Amino acid sequence: MKEFELKYGCNPNQKPARIYAANGGELPIEVLNGRPGYINFLDAFNGWQLVKELKEATGLPAATSFKHVSPAGAAVGLPLSDVLAKIYWVDDLGELSPLACAYARARGADRMSSFGDFIALSDVCDVSTAKIIKREVSDGVIAPGFEPEALEILKAKKNGNYNVIKIDPSYKPEPIEHKDVFGITFEQGRNEVKIDDSLLENVVTKNKEIPESAKIDLKIALITLKYTQSNSVCYVKDGQAIGIGAGQQSRVHCTRLAGQKADNWLLRQCPKVLELQFVDDLGRANRDNAIDNYIGDEYMDVLAEGAWQKIFKVKPEVFTREEKAAWLSQMDGASLGSDAFFPFSDNIERAKKSGVKYIVQPGGSVRDDLVIECADKYGMAMVCNGVRLFHH
Repeated sequence: MKEFELKYGCNPNQKPARIYAANGGELPIEVLNGRPGYINFLDAFNGWQLVKELKEATGLPAATSFKHVSPAGAAVGLPLSDVLAKIYWVDDLGELSPLACAYARARGADRMSSFGDFIALSDVCDVSTAKIIKREVSDGVIAPGFEPEALEILKAKKNGNYNVIKIDPSYKPEPIEHKDVFGITFEQGRNEVKIDDSLLENVVTKNKEIPESAKIDLKIALITLKYTQSNSVCYVKDGQAIGIGAGQQSRVHCTRLAGQKADNWLLRQCPKVLELQFVDDLGRANRDNAIDNYIGDEYMDVLAEGAWQKIFKVKPEVFTREEKAAWLSQMDGASLGSDAFFPFSDNIERAKKSGVKYIVQPGGSVRDDLVIECADKYGMAMVCNGVRLFHH
């Protein structure tokens, strides 16, 4: 297949639309089901690059949940604890494959943002992973292959219109890429920087100790940032992104946004949240919204309006700010990556609130000394690797 005709571009008024190989060659994909659109393919191709690099960097199956050309979550296939299986709504599925664990983590870190995602998988999609995808609201999936039973499960989604794309894992694009904006063609070399342990050697803080588990998390952060719209930062814990701040004009706003998502991820694991009793017919998406409201300040509005009966079997107690702060205070050992330098130490102060202990960033700010000093104040280990990862 040399080209694929699209229904329209980013918006219905943007016609005609198609994808094709600029060199006139064959597209490295096969559409097995559905009719993916312009944004679907943008998410699919960015997501595929991300998971392919995660697999190469860690040796573990990887998955990402993409929305509007940035990942909502990314993870490798480490086993799930009972608590994580419960907050990701997969505790009823029995034993999961490593790839299924990777997608459960990628989807579960920020379930609200992942609603209607496009999925990328590093490995052949198995039945275990397809069963998770089947039950979630999603636009499609790209993978290097699909087990026959898994493919049949996916084809049944969305009344048979679910987008399933098979990509040639050996495909390698041209070293020069092009982009048209306002009738002007931009040209640049592809960002082929390899994310590995060599980018974690220049530890600039007094604390030089970065355990292997944290090195994996820092590499996950960097690879995730490589395919996230800039400015961006990424919090990672135990093999998965737990908070991604994308496309903000101010870096500290990225750090705050991603930190809030990381905090929500931890608060969802609090016994007070785990013990919430939902009405029987409340779907997963509505449960996710209810949990986010309960964690936030919106729950007070639900109490005031007397609408809690539509959501919960039993009226929950208010989750006080003091209780939230106490639960969040136990967070420790998280990692944080930034796609460009931290211009001020306020980013480090915010990172500390979400339990960050390991940081990787390019460095190069005129205030690097103040940023390092702040990291030293909290006993953090910080790498300055000199590699910027802007993505637009």
